[in-house]
Amino acid sequence: MSSAAMELVNLKKKIGKKEIIKGLSFSIPKGEVFGFIGPNGAGKTTTIRMMVGLMSITEGDVIIQGNSIKSNFKHAVREVGAIVENPEMYPFLTGWQNLKHYARMMPGVTTERIHEVVKLIGLEKAINEKVGRYSLGMRQRLGIAQALLHNPSVLILDEPTNGLDPAGIREIRDHIRKLAKEENVAIIISSHLLSEIEQMCDRIGVIKNGEIIKIQNVGEETKEEEVIHHAEVIPMDKAMKILNEDFQLESVELDGNLSFRCKKEQVPEIIKKLVENECQIYQVNVAKGTLEDQFFELIGENTIE
Repeated sequence: MSSAAMELVNLKKKIGKKEIIKGLSFSIPKGEVFGFIGPNGAGKTTTIRMMVGLMSITEGDVIIQGNSIKSNFKHAVREVGAIVENPEMYPFLTGWQNLKHYARMMPGVTTERIHEVVKLIGLEKAINEKVGRYSLGMRQRLGIAQALLHNPSVLILDEPTNGLDPAGIREIRDHIRKLAKEENVAIIISSHLLSEIEQMCDRIGVIKNGEIIKIQNVGEETKEEEVIHHAEVIPMDKAMKILNEDFQLESVELDGNLSFRCKKEQVPEIIKKLVENECQIYQVNVAKGTLEDQFFELIGENTIE
């Protein structure tokens, strides 16, 4: 049996003759935050709906804690908590009353467990206020608390920071990281905010036209042979001349730094040559591309609506 909290096995979805999801296969262990990203129409929402049994599977399967969503739905879905965009709560009830109401629908949820999730998600001060007075960020946190009541192994969050201000986004991000660590939950996040995905997630999967085109660790360095370097060096013109004449490298001035592309192995030789020619070097850094840069390289700049 797989040790993954959730595993997609050759997952496919056809609507009529059109194949929408084309054989997705990947797994997510407990304690990991997995970012699921792609352009509009790529198949994210369709995949999520199949993950939780809201849409039928044409071929393949979703395995949750060893249980098939197709053949053992009741046991499989018991391990899942989910929140899609803005959670719907009863505004005339308090946060506590909302959680008590949902707890009645799930066997085994105790008052102690409700207290646990309220503390975990940081809503102790507001839990006895009516939800109609909550900010959007507080409602998002209450929604996550509700999704956690039954101790799921997998938490699926579709656009969890949608509509939040920067402070609210940071709040939710911090709570998601805390949940993964303290509750050992596998968390799957679908979002368009790539900068947030980069800060929240351990790994990301990029979907395009119903296919996973890349899965990688967040912050994984590019494997290109040559990378861009930025050097703070004086005098600039002298350094540019040395790079051009001695190393046949093109260089430009960018934000007060010397910017050039070369192999990693060339850097010590370049620094040595510059020092020998009385250039003062203060720092040399590799230009790290953002997740957004990598995303557009993979899917093309004009595919997001």
